[in-house]
Amino acid sequence: MRIRYKKWARPELEASPFYIDEPEKIKGKWQKQYKNSNQPLHLELGCGKGQFIAQLALENQNTNYLAIDLVDAMLGLAKRNIETSYQQANIEPKNVLITRFDIERIFLILEKQDEIERIYINFCNPWPRGKHRKKRLTHTRQLEKYKEFLKPEGEIYFKTDDDELFEASLEYLQESGFQVIKKTYDLHQEPIFEKNIETEHEKMFSQEGIKIKACIAKRGD
Repeated sequence: MRIRYKKWARPELEASPFYIDEPEKIKGKWQKQYKNSNQPLHLELGCGKGQFIAQLALENQNTNYLAIDLVDAMLGLAKRNIETSYQQANIEPKNVLITRFDIERIFLILEKQDEIERIYINFCNPWPRGKHRKKRLTHTRQLEKYKEFLKPEGEIYFKTDDDELFEASLEYLQESGFQVIKKTYDLHQEPIFEKNIETEHEKMFSQEGIKIKACIAKRGD
């Protein structure tokens, strides 16, 4: 999603207590950044405006969350959405962190010691052109990187509106040794999540009559 430059985003992020400015320095030490004793650490790749992570983290106070995006403007909006959600609940956001980084190089900020238990990938860029498909967040090349920090038996939760991307992603997962334990070609008619939190894209595509594809895959190697 393209978004206009927002001059306020960078200053607000730098002043935020739950924004990490230099994530490379936190590699292997993410659990220590949270002001709680939670053990599970879940990761959202490409958090966009943050509506999903804001609701998810608020509703699951016993789990820590890390959300990543590459665009300051997006992260600025995510920061504001998280603040709004927590302020309305009169809770301090102690179980969520956001950071700016290129997901293609995620191995530079996360490793085995970080013990990620779950990865969320929601409506990522489908990169339909052949030469660009390796950029997909579900591509085999990326999945192999995630295995560097995803715990054994760790899970990937994936949602998309794109038929071709979904079918290809199922193949990528199998190639990388993941076991698809649940899948659906119409998430709203065949729920596979304990609770489905709709993203901005999901609401838009659903209103257009586009069925949402989703799967849960578990690391099997």
